[in-house]
Amino acid sequence: MSNKTIKSALISVFSKDGLEPIVKELNKQGVTIYSTGGTETFIKNLGIDVVPVEDVTSYPSILGGRVKTLHPKVFGGILNRQNHDGDVKEMKDFDIPQIDVVIVDLYPFEKTVASGASNQDIIEKIDIGGISLIRAAAKNYADVICVSSVDDYAEFLELITDKKGNLSEADRKAFAAKAFNVSSHYDSAIFNYFNADQTIPALKISETNGKVLRYGENPHQKGFFYGDFDALFTQLHGKELSYNNLLDVDAAVNLIQEFKGEKPTFAVLKHNNACGFAQRDTVLQAYVDALAGDPVSAFGGVLISNTQIDEACAAEIHKLFCEVVIAPGFTAEAEAILKGKKNRILLVLKDTDFAPTTVRTCLNGVLVQDKNNKTDQIEDLTYVTNSKPSNDAIDDLIFASKICKHTKSNTIVLVKNKQLCASGTGQTSRVDALNQAIHKAVSFNFDLKDSVMASDAFFPFPDCVEIAGNAGITSVIQPGGSIKDQLSIDYCNDNNIAMVMTGTRHFKH
Repeated sequence: MSNKTIKSALISVFSKDGLEPIVKELNKQGVTIYSTGGTETFIKNLGIDVVPVEDVTSYPSILGGRVKTLHPKVFGGILNRQNHDGDVKEMKDFDIPQIDVVIVDLYPFEKTVASGASNQDIIEKIDIGGISLIRAAAKNYADVICVSSVDDYAEFLELITDKKGNLSEADRKAFAAKAFNVSSHYDSAIFNYFNADQTIPALKISETNGKVLRYGENPHQKGFFYGDFDALFTQLHGKELSYNNLLDVDAAVNLIQEFKGEKPTFAVLKHNNACGFAQRDTVLQAYVDALAGDPVSAFGGVLISNTQIDEACAAEIHKLFCEVVIAPGFTAEAEAILKGKKNRILLVLKDTDFAPTTVRTCLNGVLVQDKNNKTDQIEDLTYVTNSKPSNDAIDDLIFASKICKHTKSNTIVLVKNKQLCASGTGQTSRVDALNQAIHKAVSFNFDLKDSVMASDAFFPFPDCVEIAGNAGITSVIQPGGSIKDQLSIDYCNDNNIAMVMTGTRHFKH
């Protein structure tokens, strides 16, 4: 691999942050600098000589700045092969200057879209010259180094300073990879803006924030996380989150969002399912009653609250070994207590929008769907039995339905007085899910008399309502839709059980 010493550079950037020391170092090394527009003015104001690109092309910036660098003398200077006799001759014949470095920072397209700007403003932030310069310089990494983002300015400065501008092909290739990462992400963002209505059946996902995890689901599997974790959380304490931690945190956050703005609500999750859940007047009592749902499974679990965790609650949590505690905030006293365990992860959940779709690999492709944003409400209920649930029972039914929606199918959720008594999760039959839930509730000394039951899908036979009635359950919420719904309704009528239907299934596979 050959080393090449930088003798010339083309600089045309949107962000000038961090550019000054680079320009000064290049000037110190005797590098000829070419530039355009605002970048050219910036360099001149530093008292450093700069050659305007229009002096090379004999064309001014035209069309309101839309065309500045798109010219054979610019792209010839970037794309020529320095060991190719034909290219060397043409460079001389057409008086094309060699360009060894291209420094570009693109127009902020994604930020402009996110700001709610007008369509015209967004269109003007589609970079043409910059993206072309990046692709050309990265393609010709054998001779040219491409700095494609303000995020790479510091690394580039360190490189040219340490090596006095004499860079290896490995250096140039590494920056070329960064450049194509920038260009592909940029084009994906533009496509997704134009294809917002999904007229074109194509999937473009690009995440430029990534980190290597300790391992994947198991120690023999590699694991990675791609996304802006810091946009959702502030980590106050603890070790790095693992692959499984992240899955549990995702499940916890999506569940607690159902109770945003409500009375203090606390959840304990294990393997992506709530094993404890309660809503009370204080966060302490919500935690205590959530833990009572399954204090065995809670060991090593993920805890989440919809409200600030105070000192009293933290003191109780501190008695439990748990991996992660999440809340919108912690009092100073609570934070100090919970930091008493070295590896316990403390996360402050920010008020942030979540992705509108879910994505998962399937076979040799990918499955994409709208996120399940439907939450059952009182106004959605159809009262199908002679017996109607009381107002308190209706509150419990909606409460149970929200938990059920976020529990692996097939699932049954049992609730009494805004407390999760038990759930049957991930079973191959709904009867098994119900029997599991009842067995678990009884084992933790819950009295199921006058409790309520939620099901994520309809009952194909009346066996579930019969088992539920025998356990003391008096109210049921389910989507309905079975051709044999009437059998379940008839059993409820004959046994004084109230049943409501929502019309919405909540499978979670």
